[in-house]
Amino acid sequence: MSDYPSITLKPGRDVHLKNRHHAIYQHAIATPLNAVKNGSIVEVRSHEGQFLCYATLNVRAFICGRVISFEEGDPLQSMRRAIKRAVEMRQSFFSGEDTTGFRLINAEGDNIPGLIVDQYADILVVQITTLGMERLKDWIGDTLMELVQPKAIYEKSIGASRKKESLEPREGWLRGEGDAVIPIKERGLKYLIKLEGSQKTGLFLDQREMRSLVRQLSPGRTVLDCCSYVGGFSLSALAGGAVHADAVDYDADALERAKEHMSINAIPEQQFNTYAQDVFDFLRQKPMPNAYDFIILDPPAFAKRSSDIDQAKGAYTDLNRMALQALPPGGLLLTCSCSYQVDAELFQTIVFHAARQANRNVRILQRHRHAFDHPINLFHPEVDYLKSLLLWVE
Repeated sequence: MSDYPSITLKPGRDVHLKNRHHAIYQHAIATPLNAVKNGSIVEVRSHEGQFLCYATLNVRAFICGRVISFEEGDPLQSMRRAIKRAVEMRQSFFSGEDTTGFRLINAEGDNIPGLIVDQYADILVVQITTLGMERLKDWIGDTLMELVQPKAIYEKSIGASRKKESLEPREGWLRGEGDAVIPIKERGLKYLIKLEGSQKTGLFLDQREMRSLVRQLSPGRTVLDCCSYVGGFSLSALAGGAVHADAVDYDADALERAKEHMSINAIPEQQFNTYAQDVFDFLRQKPMPNAYDFIILDPPAFAKRSSDIDQAKGAYTDLNRMALQALPPGGLLLTCSCSYQVDAELFQTIVFHAARQANRNVRILQRHRHAFDHPINLFHPEVDYLKSLLLWVE
């Protein structure tokens, strides 16, 4: 017998769990939810009584169950093994690379829904997005200290996903204490990770491979980095031999940090300018400050829910159309979307309409290069949100 309370699913509602998908929806559960303590770990069984998994439960959320183990036995030991496997995977990828900032645990991608951990040098930054993981926070902290042995752990649980779980944002040191700004390297380039007040955990680590691609393609080009945040694409371009880069972002503080990144990487000041303004307004102005032959579009998610899709399609189309109109023949456009609701097929269709409206012939040179530290679980493909197209504009 299990030490955890048991819930039973309705008939025919166990197929996705047998296929190792991590989500359990309210309408699939036969057991009265008020019979189980909210936030606790439960054993999940089929209508016929077959063991399916262990999950954390939040009766206030539409996805009220998050599977933490498909194995019989102690679910915490199963989670510990999943954390250990995730750590060992990153060690195998980054031990021989001049990179000290990477994702250590990628939620469902590493079979641990509700938990994201990024490593910046000897500091771990934890994001907890579900009530179940919130209840396990002390255990998570102890386990990470044991398996990774960082100097300290910082919690940055501030995402919108916590609202869906009726959780308040939390930020601060979880274990130990470190500096507020952490120097790291990404393939030899230096960054300063500011923990407080930053987006995500301080750097968009999921774009590492695309930053490397930009670095490879930038010699001799003049680059416009739209929605630049702290200038990762601009820095990569200039380090790769671009003659000039301009960064546009509404966040003036982020642009100041972009200037710091240029300085600590010995990029000449005259090669980099920043513009603290809305990217749509910037692209509409005529003439723009420089003649760009490489434009990068990496906007925030325009569609955070299915009801946003129509509005997002219009915004993505306008943004890409203006960029395509601004490029000379032989120009490059790297266009990205992090909206999960806009899949790769729809995104390509949007860019097609933008090219048609701009009256430009466009060829796809490459699609998104996925970062190895952001694995996608084959059984839970919803974590595949980021897509990119590298385009040659005639």
